[in-house]
Amino acid sequence: MRNTFFLSILFLVLLFPLACTKLENKSYNSLIASEFHPSSQDLAAIVGAAYTDWRTILLQWNGLWRAQELSADELVIPARPNGWVDGGVYRRIHEHTWTPDDDIVVNTWNRTYAGINDCNRIIYQLKYNIIPVDDSTKKSLIAEMRALRASYYWVLCDFFGNVPIIDSFNVPSGFLPKQSSRLEVYNYIINELIDNIPLLTTEVSQKTYGRFTQWAARVLLAKMYLNAQIYSGNPEWDKCIAQCDTIINSGLFQLESNHKNVFATHNEGSKEIIFALPFDHKYTTGWNDFDLHMETLEPENQRTYNLLYPPWGGICVDPQFVNTFDTNDLRYQYDFIKGQQFASNGDSLFCTLGTIVGQPLRYVNSLPGVDSSQEIHGFRLGKFEIAMGSTNVLDNDFPLFRYADVLMMKAECLLRTGHPNEAAAIVTQVRSRDFNNPSEAYVSGLDLMQGSSYSYGLRNHLDSTYQGGSDIQYGRFLDELGWEFMQEGRRRTDLIRFGVFTKKSWLSHSPNGDYRALFPIPRAEIAKNPNLTQNPGY
Repeated sequence: MRNTFFLSILFLVLLFPLACTKLENKSYNSLIASEFHPSSQDLAAIVGAAYTDWRTILLQWNGLWRAQELSADELVIPARPNGWVDGGVYRRIHEHTWTPDDDIVVNTWNRTYAGINDCNRIIYQLKYNIIPVDDSTKKSLIAEMRALRASYYWVLCDFFGNVPIIDSFNVPSGFLPKQSSRLEVYNYIINELIDNIPLLTTEVSQKTYGRFTQWAARVLLAKMYLNAQIYSGNPEWDKCIAQCDTIINSGLFQLESNHKNVFATHNEGSKEIIFALPFDHKYTTGWNDFDLHMETLEPENQRTYNLLYPPWGGICVDPQFVNTFDTNDLRYQYDFIKGQQFASNGDSLFCTLGTIVGQPLRYVNSLPGVDSSQEIHGFRLGKFEIAMGSTNVLDNDFPLFRYADVLMMKAECLLRTGHPNEAAAIVTQVRSRDFNNPSEAYVSGLDLMQGSSYSYGLRNHLDSTYQGGSDIQYGRFLDELGWEFMQEGRRRTDLIRFGVFTKKSWLSHSPNGDYRALFPIPRAEIAKNPNLTQNPGY
């Protein structure tokens, strides 16, 4: 059972969309104020409405998580005996041939701007006393909504680059926003965070869990500086280190002694989590709110976990990525579902689909290609604990920002600024919980200066080539990021920063142009707004 705070009404209205349905107005410039008369008791629900958009953006069907993972060298949804072709969308993501009409493009745009609109609406309501609060509360809530809004613009900056900045709710009827450059969006996010961080709470407690505190905002600011060379053209490694040091020196966060604790079903008490997206199947009612277990396990695995519904058997891990792991690494041992599968009573499971019906359901680290597979092909996703009796929605909170990320951001910046030994000490600290033998956890500065162990090149039933990863600058550090943060919806961004995303081949993917580092603006948005110009290459 979750602790009493997580069962309280305050938590539910703060973090889940249970109230304020009368505020669900899709217009950018109108309010049904006459129909809503909030009191101070409604504040939690009102503010919480802007947070639920993060769940939708990241994890709803064909959203940000899939775009970040399936376009990269880590995960893939191959054609399966029971489908998973869906008009070729997953193959297009893998092969970098997506279009301005594909779901990942349209959904990420629409869902993220919905989050921005919710923030703008709440800021407007607070500013003009439609939500009646005292001045101190008003100031802190507006700062919180501005920081949260900046996190949504981070998604747009990373994903699309050149997008409109809409920071007002009361715009004229028929308003069509003008497009800003990626540099302008970057500077806007930086300024919003710097201006509002001093106004955010520093409290770390059940009360502030799942909200944008000063610490969450500093992690976001560090992420912006970490990727500044990509977003703005100018590196900001020292500024990233400064933000990381402020978080580290606070003493409020620490690494979990067991990596799995961060992703456990009841992970809300983790000292490593800085900003999480809370989930509880009783209150998160969207069918695809957090269903990675359904997307990755084969139908027979329903008996393994006594699941309420049979899973769908799609997504798996690219074998080339798996092959980079040290098999003594506990992350290799526990974050993948592999080998012979069993029912909860110990009975062996067998394949029920495709050409190998009746053979043992034994997940193997091989995959014919994005266009072909059987039930056994590919290790499955096991990083997030799958509780016995789970529904289609996991109860694990999703750690969007965590302390290990802060440490690794600082380490990367140290490495890039000529301090490999200091970087290695931090990486060794993060690795220390993942090896039973301390000597295996140790990493030297010289190690981090080496290339990647990833064996890049085509590896499918149609073609096989060899590129390797030894030519990737700081490739060993990129490996470390992959081992620590796999399945967390960030791999594309990391590959871009290390110059890999549009240059290397893997499985059935070959490079398809540097312009693919940005996604296209949805065709429908271009058609209805003459102020928008499509990203180059599309």
